[in-house]
Amino acid sequence: MTYPTVTVRSLLAVGALAVSLTALASLAVFCPAQFDRFAEPIPVVDRFVVTEWRPPATSPPFASILFVPVTWLPAATLNAVVVVANVLLLAFLVRLSWRFAGRLHHASAPVTPVPSPVPAVALAPVLLGIPVLVALGLWLEPVLRTLLFGEISLALTCLVLWDLTRPDHALGKGFVLGIAAGVELTPALFIAYLLLTGRAESVRAGLTALASLIGTMLLGALVLPGASLDFWTLRVFETGRLGEGWAADNQSLQGLFARALHTTEPGVGWAVACVVTTFAGLWLARRAVGRAGLDTWGVLVTALTALLVSPVSWSHHWVWCVPLLAVLLAEGRLRTASAVALVFAARTFRLVPHEGGAELQLAWWQQVLASPYALLALALLAYAGWRCRRAAGQGPPPGSVPRLRPAGSLRPAATQLPASNSSASTMR
Repeated sequence: MTYPTVTVRSLLAVGALAVSLTALASLAVFCPAQFDRFAEPIPVVDRFVVTEWRPPATSPPFASILFVPVTWLPAATLNAVVVVANVLLLAFLVRLSWRFAGRLHHASAPVTPVPSPVPAVALAPVLLGIPVLVALGLWLEPVLRTLLFGEISLALTCLVLWDLTRPDHALGKGFVLGIAAGVELTPALFIAYLLLTGRAESVRAGLTALASLIGTMLLGALVLPGASLDFWTLRVFETGRLGEGWAADNQSLQGLFARALHTTEPGVGWAVACVVTTFAGLWLARRAVGRAGLDTWGVLVTALTALLVSPVSWSHHWVWCVPLLAVLLAEGRLRTASAVALVFAARTFRLVPHEGGAELQLAWWQQVLASPYALLALALLAYAGWRCRRAAGQGPPPGSVPRLRPAGSLRPAATQLPASNSSASTMR
């Protein structure tokens, strides 16, 4: 019987998640000093105090409109809601990442006849493994920082990845991506990615996302005209309002350059590096999709490029490590995935001096510890370029299809069909 095995696995999976959450809670309660050094949390209830200072907005006015309902909750209740919501969002992101990585696996795997759709019981290991993966994912620094800071990084990543993994023919594909870009501008680079892929379906989704983004801007201008004018004409260009770009928590190119050059203003060097990285990243993403058939790496390259060129990419913004690890595991690159997971769990930028501007006085050998995510992203871009060149030179592997199957399909696509069914061979 299958049922007893499934029940035991379910209990073990849920138990692993409970142990992980209990370990974090115990560390916070019984070892507060070590926990602060490990996670350096900022309680949500305390962060709302900054509203009394009336700082300039760091997000479009649409975000303020969207999050008005959270002000109706008491701070303590909101604190609990945010923690629970982020744990659930992590579970959703794990599931999305599994589906996202599986698209590559199914698209590149040799075709085998399948007489009927995959039975639901075959998906049990995937579903039962989610609590275990969530339990492990909580210890990744970007995920835990999002959880403790009450940030929305997991929510935005889920929105973007959910929309991008929908079938090409899905109604309104790109709309949710535009909403995410209206909340935080960084996901807007995915719109450029869709428009540059060269596929009709992707261009249509990109135009939908662009229209959705413009809609959020118009809504913000209608409800908050003064704030919208101030943000889009002035604040959007003030990158310094986001915080100290040279701080160790900033894992973007600006932070890397500022710490390496020992200056608070990296200047032209950083600007040139951002322009070059943006164009190179988008070109590489288009090449990954168009010539190499590596659709998942096209998305990952775009995400890494956006995080690098953003003036400030705090460590909690790097929750894209979850789909990155899923893709590496789906490709069978266990050692690479282990190394990447170690980078995102080690918290090396907390080991270097980071009090009172000490980041600007780091020795050369400390720079690697201070900028682990940025350096890893640059290495992954180079790796993706090598993969694209190799795949383009070899051509598609035997028995593979160069394009992704629709996300909702479980049946492998066939490379050849009888002439009478030729219309069914067209990918949607």
